[in-house]
Amino acid sequence: MVRTFSRLLPAALLIVSSAAAFAAEPAAPMGRVDFQADISRTLPNDLLTATLVTELGDKDAGKLSRALTLAMNDALQKAKAWPSVKVATGNQRSWPLYGKTNKLEGWRGRAELNIESKDFKAAGELLASLQDSLQLQGLSFVVSEETRQASEKAMTIEAIEAFRRKADVIRQAWGAKGYQLVQMNVGSSGGGPIYRPQVAMMKMSMEAADAPPAEMAGGESRLGIAVNGTIQLQP
Repeated sequence: MVRTFSRLLPAALLIVSSAAAFAAEPAAPMGRVDFQADISRTLPNDLLTATLVTELGDKDAGKLSRALTLAMNDALQKAKAWPSVKVATGNQRSWPLYGKTNKLEGWRGRAELNIESKDFKAAGELLASLQDSLQLQGLSFVVSEETRQASEKAMTIEAIEAFRRKADVIRQAWGAKGYQLVQMNVGSSGGGPIYRPQVAMMKMSMEAADAPPAEMAGGESRLGIAVNGTIQLQP
């Protein structure tokens, strides 16, 4: 019996010490309030981005590589007529083609051209001029980085002011004399375009014979700023 008691004693002491430590922990401060203030703005999509591709085949890997390079060089040369459009070559790769007997029969290659511009009219004209040699792979409209940053700066100030107003409303509702800011976080969110142009229809138009430049409508995107935090009410 004594031996059993001696084994149970450390466990009992551990329970007592844990309870004492738990009791010693300070209680959570009373009068703390967590809340959030949000604002959002609708911004025009002022930047067009597009990707065009060419895919070729040849029995000779070297000839294929040269053909892809010439296609890209020709597109870059044409693009010089529209200086407001930024053009850059993208990924270029090739892969072998094997027959039924696992014998190498030739090569297939693909090259990409990336287009970016705030001048939608010029970009549409360039895309139309390249349709004879390249295919439109993707087209999107976004808010440019400089526009986003400028908007976020102004909206952050507004969101913090909204947070302060909300904090004062909470203070008044509780009848507190004042409050102290405990912590605050500021974050932004881009909800994506609230209007997406019909890219598929544009693609069909671009690939049609003698198609005129497609009308480009960038649509809009919604940008939001959220300020969340905690205040300590002062009685």
